[in-house]
Amino acid sequence: MTFVVTENCIKCKYTDCVEVCPVDCFHEGPNFLVIDPEECIDCAVCEPECPAEAIFAEDDIPAGQEDYLEINADLSLTWPVITVRKDPPGDADEWNGKSGKLDMLER
Repeated sequence: MTFVVTENCIKCKYTDCVEVCPVDCFHEGPNFLVIDPEECIDCAVCEPECPAEAIFAEDDIPAGQEDYLEINADLSLTWPVITVRKDPPGDADEWNGKSGKLDMLER
């Protein structure tokens, strides 16, 4: 099993989760983070660190967001690994909790 970053991370991109990951499975895109399912060891330490509550166990992905499992797998192949926390975008708090952000995902 793996953990998955879902829609609420789009345009929020808080990176609190990356520093606690023991296997460096997070990858960074322009406005979203993903988890490499091949690297994730299912330790769950990242989930409580996400201020946007956008990380879920594969079996607990919210209804309607199942496509994020494939999105994480695909984008982790090309995006660089991130291991150090960065400041979130200046408007991250404004985007936190908004739905319908998939069209805003910058690949």
